[in-house]
Amino acid sequence: MMYSIVLYPTPGIGHLVSMIELGKLILEYCPSFSITILIIPPPLNTGLTGHYINRISSTTASITFHHLPAISISPNSISSPRHKTLIFEVVRLNKPNVHKALLTISKTSSIRAFIVNTFCTTPDVAASFNLPLYYFYTLGAADLSVILYFPTIHKNTTESSKT
Repeated sequence: MMYSIVLYPTPGIGHLVSMIELGKLILEYCPSFSITILIIPPPLNTGLTGHYINRISSTTASITFHHLPAISISPNSISSPRHKTLIFEVVRLNKPNVHKALLTISKTSSIRAFIVNTFCTTPDVAASFNLPLYYFYTLGAADLSVILYFPTIHKNTTESSKT
């Protein structure tokens, strides 16, 4: 049976490119693995990803894409129309589809790891398959350092951070 690693980026070309580059790097050091990337149809136009996916599919045989079904989101079902809120909602609603995708992939290969974008928190799905779950932070180190400093700011101030 083939060994595979499943990558799960949030919608958007920036997160997709970062995950694909991670997949290529993994294949460089572990060429016997295959990489499957789960693709969420974005709720908004997040850039043209189809052409990029087709190019990667035609040039890197060990990377395949599993397209999740589109999720319908009612504008009344979310509290804010902001882009990040929509992405979190799409990711949350896709948990059953991610579970089905992992089940399908596991029928033809042995999944050795599930690597998710930091916005795709799915520890319960990974746990149901007894998979090691890894988070991949696709933004820069400066952004990560700010986020990691938030608890210190919270501890040392009584002022609200709301604007």
